[in-house]
Amino acid sequence: MKKIILYTLLVLATCSSVFAKNYTRKEYIQKYKDLAIREMERTGIPASITMAQGILESQNGNSDLARKANNHFGIKCHDWVGPSMKFDDDKKNECFRKYTNPYDSYKDHSKFLTTRSRYAFLFKYRSDDYKRWAHGLKKAGYATDPKYAHKLINIIEAEYLFKLDRKGAGKDFIVTKPDDTELADIDGDLSIDPFGARLEVANGIHYIVTKKGDTFYSIEKNLGVERKKLLRYNDLPRNYILQVDQRLYLHNKRNKAARGYNFHRVNEGESLYDISQQYGVKLKRLCKYNGVKKNYEVQTGERIWLRKKKR
Repeated sequence: MKKIILYTLLVLATCSSVFAKNYTRKEYIQKYKDLAIREMERTGIPASITMAQGILESQNGNSDLARKANNHFGIKCHDWVGPSMKFDDDKKNECFRKYTNPYDSYKDHSKFLTTRSRYAFLFKYRSDDYKRWAHGLKKAGYATDPKYAHKLINIIEAEYLFKLDRKGAGKDFIVTKPDDTELADIDGDLSIDPFGARLEVANGIHYIVTKKGDTFYSIEKNLGVERKKLLRYNDLPRNYILQVDQRLYLHNKRNKAARGYNFHRVNEGESLYDISQQYGVKLKRLCKYNGVKKNYEVQTGERIWLRKKKR
């Protein structure tokens, strides 16, 4: 009798797996487009890119990784200390991150791109330039598939996902929800990561403006950037005490200012360091461009070069 019951349970489990509902691409877009737009608004990552990656990596939410681990972007463990699952990918039994819900996967996807230096150049691109972002992701090594960028672009253009990158897309871009779908609406009580929501970009580099109560420890815990790296990225001494209303970069500053910013006219009360932080340019590079030392006191109205002087 026990054998019969066990056999029946196995058959039911198999049937349940075989006949589990497969979601269409439009159903997936309907469910997660708001998350993609929300992440674009707080990080600058194009919603079209996020959606296309989610569609491609999770097979419209139907992959085992998405169903069992809520991992919609194929992100492997790397330095992950949270729950994980083993799946076959390029190699057998590779470690992948596991999330409590899909929104955590979307937030971690944003964090993965915004806190790793190899993706920093992407944030020089506009949030509606999905083609450059797609090719940039491939260039940075997000996926090994040589056709990865083209696959993303094809999905974006086939589903008109570029409309998501427009202001107010959450209201303007509507996908008709198919009948008889089991997909629930986006939970309204999902909170946005308070540190992630503060991310801003200058010269293609993410930074936050410190607030009362911020510490190097809290920033490291929430954004994953160690204190010693924050000090190095921001040209700060080892014994530095964090100040309120301070711009703090999360990656290395650039060797020169963004295109179009050749020099800066010094305002009253500014220092060479202030200018370095304003434009996201390494302090030592500013010194080199202007033939001065780090302790040089700039003068109001003085021209400070942000790039190599044009001859």
